[in-house]
Amino acid sequence: MNPRHAAVRAISSDSSLAAPRERSASRARLPELFGSLVFNDHAQRARLPKAVYSALRRTIDAGEALDPRIADAVANAMKDWAIEHGATHFTHWFQPMTGLTAQKHDSFLQQTSDGRAILEFSGRELIKGEPDASSFPSGGIRVTFEARGYTAWDPTSPAFLRRSAHGATLCIPTAFASWTGEALDMKTPLLRSCEAISKVAVRLLHLLGERDVEKVHVTCGPEQEYFLIERQFFALRPDLVATGRTLFGAKPPKGQELEDHYFGAISQRVLAFMMDLENELWQLGIPIKTRHNEVAPSQFELAPIFEQVTVAADHNMLTMEVLKDVAERHGLTCLLAEKPFAGVNGSGKHNNYSLADDQGNNLLEPGNTPHDNLKFMVFLSAIVRAVDLHQDLLRASVATAGNDHRLGANEAPPAIVSIFVGAQLEDVILSLVEGRAPKSSASGKELRLGVNTLPPLPRDQSDRNRTSPFAFTGNKFEFRAVGSSQSIAWPNTILNTIVAESVDWMAAEIERRGGAGDRREVIQALVREVFTKHKRILFSGDNYSQEWVQEAERRGLQNLRDTPSALAKLDSPANAELFARFEVFSARELQARSNVVNQAYSHRISVEALSMRDIAQTLVLPAAFQAQRRVADSIQSVLAVNPQADVRGQKEHLAQITDALNRLRSALGDLVKSRHQAEEHKGGVSDVARAFREDAVPAMARVREAADTLEALVDDDLWPLPKYRELLFLH
Repeated sequence: MNPRHAAVRAISSDSSLAAPRERSASRARLPELFGSLVFNDHAQRARLPKAVYSALRRTIDAGEALDPRIADAVANAMKDWAIEHGATHFTHWFQPMTGLTAQKHDSFLQQTSDGRAILEFSGRELIKGEPDASSFPSGGIRVTFEARGYTAWDPTSPAFLRRSAHGATLCIPTAFASWTGEALDMKTPLLRSCEAISKVAVRLLHLLGERDVEKVHVTCGPEQEYFLIERQFFALRPDLVATGRTLFGAKPPKGQELEDHYFGAISQRVLAFMMDLENELWQLGIPIKTRHNEVAPSQFELAPIFEQVTVAADHNMLTMEVLKDVAERHGLTCLLAEKPFAGVNGSGKHNNYSLADDQGNNLLEPGNTPHDNLKFMVFLSAIVRAVDLHQDLLRASVATAGNDHRLGANEAPPAIVSIFVGAQLEDVILSLVEGRAPKSSASGKELRLGVNTLPPLPRDQSDRNRTSPFAFTGNKFEFRAVGSSQSIAWPNTILNTIVAESVDWMAAEIERRGGAGDRREVIQALVREVFTKHKRILFSGDNYSQEWVQEAERRGLQNLRDTPSALAKLDSPANAELFARFEVFSARELQARSNVVNQAYSHRISVEALSMRDIAQTLVLPAAFQAQRRVADSIQSVLAVNPQADVRGQKEHLAQITDALNRLRSALGDLVKSRHQAEEHKGGVSDVARAFREDAVPAMARVREAADTLEALVDDDLWPLPKYRELLFLH
């Protein structure tokens, strides 16, 4: 019995379910469970001196500068709280440009002069840490002999505890910067972009007459898709271990054709995992609301309630960590790659994006009054303008090697950026452009924003479009192109910046045109102009169709089909000026990120190519040679008994195996050569990435085609890799 068959037998005979970390009875006390492992506002209010608490809240809520004098009091209260929950160590939890999280643990222990131990945690330790900055991607900002870097406490995101069977660790969300002051992480630029958009959005709201607004928040609810497979199968797939996706795998007899998995009954095994997962996430204050089966077999989704985007980004990174931990405890492996299996749906992270003021109003909420609708249409037009003007940046924000396999099929949006607003809202926009009443209005008069002829715009006024990369869904935009393994910090940083630029431009235009009186006429005219100029970005049809590709080209929209193409203009002079103007990235920081994302693409393809070579040479080819020998021996045995026997079938089968073997060996030679040439390319990081895309990726496709052909020809007992029918349907 080969290892694959042994794993199938073991899985088939195991009917046990992993015990959840918390008893299900704890769900009856969910209000007490939620946030119990977070040093949140409730814990801060209970443990901090009143003056310290008030100063901290001013920093969190109003964006005031952090008063260093309160740090010792906060640190002491945080330490006592953590120790009461079993913590012995603390860590600055940060998000370097790996797209993952990082942490270095230090104990609270301090030794006294008489050899005893006490537990201490100072304000200095809370505010500042010092990890090695040259061991993380820096894009050239830090090199080995310039290693110093700092982590800095982010008080806007609450500290939390990560527990295990052996104790707990206090995790303090932080930013990460170099000794020279450049941001080396995903968090710092996101915080900067939030400040930028708040400043300009408040300015625009004041021009609209809403003088009480002092701050605008970006809110986000990132849906998370993922796959679950048996851990025993995962261990037998070197490609999954090394790359997170299957580099080989013939199409199984059944995939998602029967449409029987989406929203289907959740199996008891998976439901036990989900309940355990939710308990842990709720304790960490992550507001998970929804769970369900996704379209592909073994694919699932969870979705949280909206939060401020900086907290949502932290929570999503933490969610991905907990997903993997809980899956392992249940004998499963969680796959977060965008396309772990060919031929079925990939996984995305639908980034639901909106804006809210400090009065509790959603700025993308259509209203029933002229004023509310005027405000809604102003911000809607600003976002339409931003997406149209900065298609390149929005596409670059989701450009990864994994997402290249996903975009453009199986309900994932294509590489062409467009906006779907729905039939009724698009009619309202076009009526403004054309100077007519909307079809939804009973009045025959010209529609004018700010007057009573404007019809109500209720939520869900039209159908949805699952092929659109950027869709308005009632009171928010859903950016559907974000990949499942991505940090949402990067796309939201870019989205915030381009929207901030557009809002700032509109505010400046209103001020320039409008004077100090009633500005409604000026605002109406400006909104009409914006929609007229940028309506080309609106599209409500099938984004997968070839007709749309041709139409998009006619409209002048960009079609950046792969990651190197999408990243080519990331650090252009115009984009560098944009980010510098809103103090999100310096020119050096933007250049560094361009280097990092290009290098990440090249490194990913290189690892996949090496993994493919090794698996093909050490697993696939030996199995095929054995199968070839079996068939040849069979032919010889039959002919030895009966020289006149008809062995055409065996010979044809042998010829098919031999042909696929030869194609595989030839393709492997091309792959090794193309990878080496890309690695040795003398150009810059973008040139290297393009070489991998143009040469190595097609060579990998040829290797896979030959190997997948062999999977369908080689005896089942000889095939070493768990097959799709097992990976996707056994758990």
